[in-house]
Amino acid sequence: QVQLVESGGGSVQAGGHLRLSCIAPGDIYKGSCMAWFRQGSGKKREGVAGIDSYGVTRYADSVKDRFTITRDNAKNTLYLQMNSLKPEDTAMYYCAVMGTSCTGVTFTWDAYRYWGQGTQVTVSE
Repeated sequence: QVQLVESGGGSVQAGGHLRLSCIAPGDIYKGSCMAWFRQGSGKKREGVAGIDSYGVTRYADSVKDRFTITRDNAKNTLYLQMNSLKPEDTAMYYCAVMGTSCTGVTFTWDAYRYWGQGTQVTVSE
């Protein structure tokens, strides 16, 4: 079973920052589209940020200019730098790997074949 290893969640005050990491096996990471999703309590899962096979990124309007998604191909690692965090960013964050290449990011969750276990981000006032 493919395992994505996430880390970096935690509790911070509003205005703080966190960096999430997701390590994927090389055979599914290489050239694959990847994204971060989140799901708050009682809310639907939503796409937060994604990066396609060519490095083109896409962000949800709610996080634009605050979050940055990057990938380190040498380490098979996906990152999400989260700055200026707000209480409404509180959620479980999931790394998702499509397992295939793509042009353009989709936030359709069932387009992604592999998922991390989730890491909790809590932002207090």
